[in-house]
Amino acid sequence: MADDVMVTGRGLDIWSALPILSSFPLVGLALRANTKGRDAYAAMVRSPEYRHPARWKAVTLDGIDALLLPGGHRARGMRSYLDNDILQRPVVDAFARDLIVAAICHGVLLAARSVDPATGRSVLYGRKTTALTWAMERLAWRLTRITRFWDPDYYRTYPEQPGQPAGYMSVQSEVTRALEDPADFRDVERGTPHWRLKSSGMARDTVTDSRPAFVVDDGNYISARWPGDTHTFAGVVSDKLRR
Repeated sequence: MADDVMVTGRGLDIWSALPILSSFPLVGLALRANTKGRDAYAAMVRSPEYRHPARWKAVTLDGIDALLLPGGHRARGMRSYLDNDILQRPVVDAFARDLIVAAICHGVLLAARSVDPATGRSVLYGRKTTALTWAMERLAWRLTRITRFWDPDYYRTYPEQPGQPAGYMSVQSEVTRALEDPADFRDVERGTPHWRLKSSGMARDTVTDSRPAFVVDDGNYISARWPGDTHTFAGVVSDKLRR
């Protein structure tokens, strides 16, 4: 189930603890899912597939053309997904079979943690990838530390431990540590077309406007940073499935 705070936007403002005012989001309007996303989520929750999911142990790649690794940030629920070696096995298998693998936001962490037993390395070793960037994660974290002061690490799935530098447990840092070359982690380069729009952490792409999006296409592996890249990300995956 998705984090209700990020779906509705309620709970991200400094007055969110107050019974009546909590129904009037402000900061939450910028961070929550957009209208189409909320409608799609509501439809998914009502679907029989959602109400009767398969167990992780039952997951196979039989008859599968592509594997999608979705993201999310909240420790509640996300850690069981990201830390689970049961899920890492089909990820390794998908890369071994050269299936299409698509990962977005924190979903890239699951790929980064999936180690091929034949090499002892992450399946992303030697690949080009992006993921939720530290700049985006830090911006949202700093903002919600103020507006959600009673839960200051709300936006961090893995906060740093004593002695670790700032950002060490960020998505970008952990994914980068799994790569062959740190330069294989890709982000929008300053000065490229629409780089301000792509890097703002506020603008999201649409079906007809891909300018805010940033997607890395590395053969049968596709990655993106956050929900603001979703339409373009889905379009790249869809194009590959049609080939």
